[in-house]
Amino acid sequence: MQFEKFIEPFRGIDTGNWILALTVAIISFIVLHALVRLFRRRLDQLSENGRADRPAAELLKATLARTSNFAVLVTALLIGLTVLDLDPKWDERLRHLWFIALGFQIALYLDRAVSVVARRYFRRHGEAPDAPATVAHTLVIWAIKTMLWVMFALAMLSNLGINVSAFVASLGIGGIAVALAVQNILGDLFASLSIAVDKPFEVGDAINVGGFSGQVEHVGLKTTRIRADSGEQIVIGNAELLKQTVRNYKRMSRRRVQFSLLADPATPAALARQLPERLHAIVAARDQVQVDRVHLKRVGQDALEFELVYFVLTPDYATFMDTQQEVLFEAMELFDALGVCGGTPARHVLLQREKVHAAAPERPARAMRQVGAGPMR
Repeated sequence: MQFEKFIEPFRGIDTGNWILALTVAIISFIVLHALVRLFRRRLDQLSENGRADRPAAELLKATLARTSNFAVLVTALLIGLTVLDLDPKWDERLRHLWFIALGFQIALYLDRAVSVVARRYFRRHGEAPDAPATVAHTLVIWAIKTMLWVMFALAMLSNLGINVSAFVASLGIGGIAVALAVQNILGDLFASLSIAVDKPFEVGDAINVGGFSGQVEHVGLKTTRIRADSGEQIVIGNAELLKQTVRNYKRMSRRRVQFSLLADPATPAALARQLPERLHAIVAARDQVQVDRVHLKRVGQDALEFELVYFVLTPDYATFMDTQQEVLFEAMELFDALGVCGGTPARHVLLQREKVHAAAPERPARAMRQVGAGPMR
C-alpha cells in the first residue's frame, strides 16, 4: 500500500521522459566526478610548480578528497529528477532532498577543513613538528566537529519542517544541569584546553608554582603532573594550576644577579674607593656576563655594604652558580690582597663588678656595662 502510494506520481510519465531523465543523471554524474578529479589534479600541479600558496593548496586538496561519491550520485539523480514531469507537490520534496544532499557534502568538506587547519596550527605552535597530537589537541578537534554536525542535524530537521526550538531548549536545560553536576571536572577540562591553546608551559619545561619547583611530565585532561626537584611527583588540577602564578624557567633569556659584600667600617676611605672598580673588573672578566653596576650602597656602624648587580646571559642554572661562585672567591682574594676585613666586626664585652654600699645586703649586685668595642684581630 505504501509502495503504491509512493510510485503513484511516477505512473503518468512516459518512457521518453524517463530515458531523458536517466541520461541527464548519468551525464551529470560523469561531469561532476570529472570536475572534482580535474580540480584535484590542477591543485597538485600548482603545488609542484610553486605557483600556489602551499597551505591553501593543502587545504583545498584535503577538502576535495573528502568528496563523497554517494553525495555526487544523489546530486546527479536530483538533477535528473528535475527533468521529469512531476506534480507540483514534489517541488518542495525535491528542495528538501537538495538541502540534505548539498548540506551533507558541505558538512564533510568543513569536517576535513577543521582537521587540516587544526593539525597545522598545533604543528606550527608545538615544540616538535613531528610530535604526535596530545589528548587536549584531539579533544579540541572533536569538540569543533561535534558542534558542526549538531548544527547540520538541526538545520536538516528544521528544513524538513520539524520544530527544533523545544529540542534546542531541552538541550540547553540538560546541558546546564550536567554542567552544574560536573563543574569541577569541566573546570579542569577547559583549563586543559586553555593550556593546550595558550601554552603557558609545555611538557619538559621547568616551572615554579605554588611554592614548589619541578619539571612538567604530563598535561592531562584533568591534572598536570610535575616531577619536583626533590624527586617526588606532584599532581595538581589544571584549574587550580592556572589560578596561581606560574614561573617558567625554561623560557628565561638571562638571569639577574644581585648581592652585597660587607667590609670593615674601619677601612680607610682611599682603600674603599678602589673596591667598586676592582669588583667591577672581576665580574666583567667572566664569560657570558654583563655587568650592570657596582656601588658602595651603605656606610654603617657595622659594615660598609658594596652592592653588585650583573646579568648571566644564559638561563642555565649551573652556569649561573659557577659564575657567582667564582665572583665570590675572587672578591675574597681581593679583600685579602688589600688587607680589607670582610663581614661585621666582632665586639669585646667586659664585665666589671662595682663596689657595694656597706648598708646593702650581703648579696652583691652585679652590673653589666659595655666599655669598649673594636674589631677582633
